[in-house]
Amino acid sequence: MNKTFKALAHPVRRQILGLLRSGPMISGDIAGHFDMAWPSLTNHLNVLKDAGLVHSERFGTQIRYRLNAGAAEEAIAAIMALLGKEEKDG
Repeated sequence: MNKTFKALAHPVRRQILGLLRSGPMISGDIAGHFDMAWPSLTNHLNVLKDAGLVHSERFGTQIRYRLNAGAAEEAIAAIMALLGKEEKDG
């Protein structure tokens, strides 16, 4: 879970996740939303991937990224538990 929170700590990575909420995107399309060097963007994508927040698939020379909703839901549940907002059976 620490990798997840570290990944979410950076605003660019949160913006990338926001873009992926509408569906999978290739890395070039993601890059078009940011004014940064390609290696910097690649690093952000790798941090998200290492945290399990996104999945990647290679199609020829392109890499398509998609949101891993399950990992995002786990992070939300962990935050809610920290805040004492756990779902109670009843």
